[in-house]
Amino acid sequence: MRALIHSTFGEASEVLEVAERPMPEPGAGEVRVRTVLAAIHNHDLWTIRGTYGFKPELPAASGTEAVGVVDALGAGVDSLQIGQRVVTGGTFGVWSEYFVTKAAGLIPVPDVISDETAAQLVAMPFSALSLLDFLEVESGDWIVQNTANGAVGKLVAQFATSRGVRVLGLVRRDAGVDELAALGIHDVVSTASADWRERAAVILAGDAPRAAVDSVGGSSAGDLLSLLGEGGTLVSFGAMDSGALKISSGDLIFKQATVKGFWGSKVSQTMDAAKRGALFGELIQRIGSGEVELPVEAVFPFEEARAAAAASAKPGRAGKVLLSF
Repeated sequence: MRALIHSTFGEASEVLEVAERPMPEPGAGEVRVRTVLAAIHNHDLWTIRGTYGFKPELPAASGTEAVGVVDALGAGVDSLQIGQRVVTGGTFGVWSEYFVTKAAGLIPVPDVISDETAAQLVAMPFSALSLLDFLEVESGDWIVQNTANGAVGKLVAQFATSRGVRVLGLVRRDAGVDELAALGIHDVVSTASADWRERAAVILAGDAPRAAVDSVGGSSAGDLLSLLGEGGTLVSFGAMDSGALKISSGDLIFKQATVKGFWGSKVSQTMDAAKRGALFGELIQRIGSGEVELPVEAVFPFEEARAAAAASAKPGRAGKVLLSF
């Protein structure tokens, strides 16, 4: 079979290459999946750069989320059938024509969900829903997030609405406000405007967010902390600009704020099985009904992975970039 690998760490648009690999065989409790479509996520690109929390040995496989068809069953697997459509959101090395993984980690895909949606069903949507659950907010509460026009930001806003949670979104381009409005996501402010704090105050109308989600780092984290109410929680979800958080000690002390980190894979690993099942049920119901959408920007043949990675890294995308196998 063929797979996408990299022999050095660097930009995916420069180091990814197609290589021949032995066809994997499933062991006990495992299945082999024929890959149909795979999503390109930021954490995949960071892993290829060598800057993520997980650093593979070189030459390294790539990719973590894909939809495919069960191709072979290992001993003791009776929960899945050959030919069944499944998705994984946490199997390293899925950017290949076939991959092997634990049967227990695969999620059967309902017929109402397309391949394009299924290919991005788990990592970002489940992270967004898990993040919302992690914030411990209730109906009527406010949260604030930056990169509101990012993939996770859009999903957080959509899931929050279904739970009655209000979301103040911050974007860095004025055009981002209109882009989100076209998707039905409102209460958004562009920090490119000099009066963005006043605009945010109008939206909040005297309320204060109970939690904030920072995906940028640097002074943007401090901006979010300044908006929090007393006893609020600032959650670091990503670091698009800076690996350091620049926050006010005064805000931290006098608001009695809490600062936490959120890493989806770790949260998922320690999550109670009943809660995980309930969140996945909510996820599939919201997406299957069309209440939450997962748009696709473009689909590239996996042989054009470098071009696909470059397209995924461009700002202002309307949806996810996928690889076809």
